[in-house]
Amino acid sequence: NGILVQLPLPSHINEHVVLDHIRQDKDVDGLHPLNVAQLANTKTHAAGRGAWSFDNIDFHVSCTPQGCIELLDRSGVTIEGKEAVVLGRSNIVGIPVALLLMQRNATVTIAHSRTKNLEETIRRADIVVAAVGRAEMVKGAWIKPGAVVIDVGINSVDDPSDKRGYKLVGDVNFDECKEVASLITPVPGGVGPMTIAMLLRNTVNGCRRAALAAKSLPPPGI
Repeated sequence: NGILVQLPLPSHINEHVVLDHIRQDKDVDGLHPLNVAQLANTKTHAAGRGAWSFDNIDFHVSCTPQGCIELLDRSGVTIEGKEAVVLGRSNIVGIPVALLLMQRNATVTIAHSRTKNLEETIRRADIVVAAVGRAEMVKGAWIKPGAVVIDVGINSVDDPSDKRGYKLVGDVNFDECKEVASLITPVPGGVGPMTIAMLLRNTVNGCRRAALAAKSLPPPGI
């Protein structure tokens, strides 16, 4: 009921060609151009429902951004009316999570490594989503007191005290930021498990939609 392409692909394989050949309804990663277009078209508001739900839409949303929203919801964080800064502009995380936050009525700024006055931009945010791929880039002094921080990054840095010779850290300096933020995700063990859970949700939802579609089709030969 679902197909996932493990990215990144080897350099000799065209990533876009591979993704474009997966059927939209089986693209449980939510990276097919039509799934991305549906998201940009604000179709996450399920028809006929006042409540906002990933389970009642007719397309797949990217797993990691979906997991970020799920973390906020299940932690009791109010998104509407809040100022959110997304650090990173990738097609996999940055852009889709910014769209999801906007559709939840947050005021969203997309920042990146070339943003001027980056510290000031992040310091305004009630919600920070860091997905820039730079180890411990966001410092504690950049965080607004009481802000919620979601760290999507996963980077390896040298650590002689670890038997592997390295340790995994996020894009946020966890030890500094946890003293300022009201809520913060660890790395590893924060966003990663949510990505897997949302992948399974997409697969189940895809199975459900396929079963409902099959019931509405006429019997073979008619």
